[in-house]
Amino acid sequence: MRKVATVFGGDGFIGRQVVQRLAREDYVVRVATRDPMGAQGMHTMGRVGQIAGLVADVTDEAAVVRAVEGAAVVVNCVGILHGNFTVVQAEGPGRIGRIAAAAGVERVVHISAIGADASSPSAYARSKAEGEAALLAAFPKATILRPSIVFGENDRFFNRFAQMAMVLPFMPVIHGGTKFQPVHVGDVAQAVMAALAEPATEGRIYELGGPRVWTFRELMAFVVKETGRNRRLVNIPAGLAAFQARLGELLPDPPLTRDQLMLLQKDNVVASGALTLGDLGVTPSAVEALVPPYLSRFQVGGARRVRPAM
Repeated sequence: MRKVATVFGGDGFIGRQVVQRLAREDYVVRVATRDPMGAQGMHTMGRVGQIAGLVADVTDEAAVVRAVEGAAVVVNCVGILHGNFTVVQAEGPGRIGRIAAAAGVERVVHISAIGADASSPSAYARSKAEGEAALLAAFPKATILRPSIVFGENDRFFNRFAQMAMVLPFMPVIHGGTKFQPVHVGDVAQAVMAALAEPATEGRIYELGGPRVWTFRELMAFVVKETGRNRRLVNIPAGLAAFQARLGELLPDPPLTRDQLMLLQKDNVVASGALTLGDLGVTPSAVEALVPPYLSRFQVGGARRVRPAM
């Protein structure tokens, strides 16, 4: 019998990479998503009938039960940047863990985030820590992965700032000295697979970062350079940033929230002594090697632009 894997948030940025790798390992994969249209087209990542979409919200007890029933492994990739952190990121992982334990699931891997902290002033960071604790209480053998900023061709970090470089006369920089350790989405997915394959990862927490630590200002300078836009980096005062965040929260998809401003005040890098990608046998990929090709479309003339020889 082929094993069944359920991936919550499997239609998302990280989830799609995980689904693809599970299919390669001959799992039958259930893509559990809130949006019935979200998994459309994903069946092409595997053989006929190998990948199927399933409507299942992590806040819905009955839906989680249906999604997990008969699964050998469960991966939770659900995460939000704004909204009700408590029900999605604090309560959701515990619900998955409890139902997975009752269903006899063999392994659970959960995507959290570097900075998860029950005492953080950020609701996002607190909910991540609460979700981890609830999951481990219900399913002690779960493996938790905490990535820094996750990048890749369709990411919401480099692409968003590249779009800003196209339309703004300058590149805004908020808390420019804060440090980040961007990790490639493919490396995160490979870490999931390594965790599923290795029993020694059970009950452990891994922090996932790339090979280089960047300041936020350095990342913005990199975006400006790779988009070929002559944009001056301008430091945004804290008060003005807070005002912009309040206004942004009125939008359905705010570009910046007050909670995110809190996160920007704390470094987002792998902690000293933490288990890392290396402990999972994954060599981290560099921003400099993978980001320029997909930012080229933001250059004047798009990807057709020929960059001058150095």
